[in-house]
Parts: sequence; structure tokens; C-alpha cells
Amino acid sequence: MVIRVGTYNVRSMYDDNAALARVIRVMAPDVLCVQEAPRLLRWKHRRAGLARAAGLRMVAGRRWGGVAVLAAPRTRLLHAESHLLRPFLGLERRGVAIAVVDCEDTPITVASVHLDLVAAARLCHVIEIVNLVEDVADRFGAPIVVAGDVNEEAGGAAFGYLTRRLADCYALAPMGDGLTFPARTPGKRLDVVFAGAGLSVRSCGGVDAPGEDLVAATDHLPVVAELLAS
Repeated sequence: MVIRVGTYNVRSMYDDNAALARVIRVMAPDVLCVQEAPRLLRWKHRRAGLARAAGLRMVAGRRWGGVAVLAAPRTRLLHAESHLLRPFLGLERRGVAIAVVDCEDTPITVASVHLDLVAAARLCHVIEIVNLVEDVADRFGAPIVVAGDVNEEAGGAAFGYLTRRLADCYALAPMGDGLTFPARTPGKRLDVVFAGAGLSVRSCGGVDAPGEDLVAATDHLPVVAELLAS
């Protein structure tokens, strides 16, 4: 069975939320990792509203850190946890949202991440994230998917740490040019899906949504990977 795992930085839902929901519906994810989820006034209501509008439901994510995991109705939640990562003076507080889900008898451990703009913090947080996710995956015997806005392109230290442990799905089965930021004139691939042992990649790339919706929804483009249990 093909499992569709997506990642999308929604910029705190400051833009066109109707367009955002339409793009996510075109993505048709079984699991969606969200970054810059709302954190301020009525944050729970706004996150839940986006999930409903996109035909999904919230399964993991706390207020601070701005990361969340959403899932389709057919995807069964087995476990969820969220963690704040090590603080760095003067930098935004980062977190990780982790969900273990079952897609028609295929369990996977999915983590939504949003790494820092500062390289040293990115690397520190990646090491922390991998340790947390591997612990959950070991407990549930469910292969790992880490997805999110890594704020770094291939060749960076944090990116390299991830690819020494997980596969860069786009590099294995690319669809399109892979560029995700900024949405209007993309020139960088910052939004990435990584998959661990036990999963093979059928495809990974952008979403065939109307261009006007992609530009109106947020400042990043979404990515979706099609994965198979191997």
C-alpha cells in the first residue's frame, strides 16, 4: 500500500486559508507534517479549523514550537508526543511533534520538524530529534519518517546528519525541480521528507495544485512523498 506523507510550512495561517485548504486537499496526504502552525490567539481552534477544511484531523503538536502532525480519517493514531528542544538564547524555541500512525496495517513513526536559521542550533536540534524519534520507533516497531522545513539545503551539516541515518526521498525518486521557497519564485529546496529503513520511495516532489492557490496559501511550497513498506 502507498502511504502519502506531506510537509507544509503554513506561515501561521497569515495568508489565504481557503487556498491553503484547497492545496492540502490536492496533496491528499495520509499524514501531513505542518510547520509554523498557529501559536497565539485561538491557536487550537485555528489548527483544528485548518484540519477540518482540508479533510484531516490533528493528531500531534503542542502550542510552542509551531509543529504539528495531521492525519486522514483512514489513518489510525497509535501514539503521539511532542517535545520542546534545547533552548538557545535569543533564538526561537523549536520543537518536534511525533505521531505513530497505522495506514491500513502499515505503521510508521512520523515527526514534524522546523529547524532554526542558525546552523549550530540546527545541528544540535537534529541530533536531539533523531534520538527522540528513534526511541519512539523502536518502542512501536514502526519505520521513521521525518519531514519539515529544515532551513538548509543539501550539503549542510544538519542535512548531512539526517541523510546519514535516513534517505532524502526527493533524491531517490524526484518529481519536478524540488524547489520550495519562496513560493512565488522558488529557488531553494528547504522542505524535505526523509524516510528510514523499512520504507521505499515511489516518488517525491511538489503538488499539482493551481498556481494561484500555491502562491496565495503561504510562502512555502508543499512536498509529498509516496512511500511503500519494504
